[in-house]
Amino acid sequence: MKRASSALLSVLLALAVQASHGTTLREAWERAQQHDREYAAARAAYEAGNTRREQARALWRPSVMLSAAAGRMSNDSHAAGAQFSAPGFGQSSGVSFDTSIDNGTMERYTLSAKQPLISRERLAQSRQLSLSADVAEAEWQNARQSLMLRVSERYFDVVLASDTLRLLRQQDMAVERMLNEARDRYKLGTSPITDTHEAQARAETVKAQVLMAETDLQIKQLAFTDLTGIGPNDMALMQPDADSAPQGLLPFDHWLKAADQNNPALRMQAKGLEAAEEEAAKHSAAGAPSLDLVAQMGRDRLHGSGDYGSAENTSSNRMIGVQLNIPLFTGGYRSAKHEEALHMVDKARADGDRLRQQIALQTRSAWLGITTGASRVAALEQAHKASLARLDATRLGREVGDRTTLDLLNAENEATAAELALLQARVALVTDRLRLAALAGSLDEAELESVSKLVQRPATQRQ
Repeated sequence: MKRASSALLSVLLALAVQASHGTTLREAWERAQQHDREYAAARAAYEAGNTRREQARALWRPSVMLSAAAGRMSNDSHAAGAQFSAPGFGQSSGVSFDTSIDNGTMERYTLSAKQPLISRERLAQSRQLSLSADVAEAEWQNARQSLMLRVSERYFDVVLASDTLRLLRQQDMAVERMLNEARDRYKLGTSPITDTHEAQARAETVKAQVLMAETDLQIKQLAFTDLTGIGPNDMALMQPDADSAPQGLLPFDHWLKAADQNNPALRMQAKGLEAAEEEAAKHSAAGAPSLDLVAQMGRDRLHGSGDYGSAENTSSNRMIGVQLNIPLFTGGYRSAKHEEALHMVDKARADGDRLRQQIALQTRSAWLGITTGASRVAALEQAHKASLARLDATRLGREVGDRTTLDLLNAENEATAAELALLQARVALVTDRLRLAALAGSLDEAELESVSKLVQRPATQRQ
């Protein structure tokens, strides 16, 4: 009758918790997007990276420059041995011309335009800018996935810490009852003093564990609040359900291929390798010449007075054509930069191979965590049921004298440990599923929503 009443009370408590709104993983993720400063910085970096595509296109557009100057200027010129001719004056040789302007007024303007036609260096720069924008996009995807994983980890940290505290408090109350019973039995002479000492020692140990669990829960709650802005009083978090194992998990080769193609870190590394190759092409001999379409219009005017009275010098020019630039000698700088760039290509390629090995290992670890995790959860569920059955049998055996107080203390402790291990295994299964999706580059809101539906059992909150 007592067990039936306890079961009914548990059901009513569960229904009461379910009636209140629980914070799901998806809701925690949405709050974290608005609250996490690291994510805000990643968003700004992504938006800045997008502008590099426009920069890449701008490199091949014409540039127009207007320059103007005005000021005071002095000018003296002398020409001798010139030939002069004009209608009505005939032709004269050995003519001299002298002009002089002291502190005159100078006006100058130049309008020039330039359209790149052929330039391997400029092509490399534009491609590097586009690749940099692709890297920013991959970094943004990685930042989103990282935030989802951090939210999930801190979410379940609070769930585990909360349940650990709940179980330890339950154990503390159970041990305290056994301690009182041991004292009463000792007074009646039906049990030895060793039962009291054993119960007393276990009670003090559990109390110390409760204090540690309270501290740990506060730290985990604070970390979750820092990430999402959700206060401890509003943390109605949910536990993974018994059916948290994914159905129809695809084979490992599928996930390995997906990770090789879509993992954000590998995508960033691949783009970095392409950028290094463009840097090498930029400094190669074939990348040295450039051809531009150029146009220019300008006018210079200087007027004032000098040694020969008032004077004015005016010149105007207009030009349109093509301009070829070929660096002939740079002191070895260009070849040295090319050699450096080639070594950086080798480094980027080696870094990519090393990262690919690491991603493959992490993918296998997460995939194995899921495949073996389902069986582990099933085994721990049976172990939990067995530990509860053993606890009931030990409690009954102690009442009839077949079991000692120490046996009951051990059974109580093992039942608590079994329940906690089951919850940890369920959390690990869900976490491995999220981690595997992130490694394959497929962790998004849809995947998080799918996993969030598996996290529906209310977690007991700290009282």
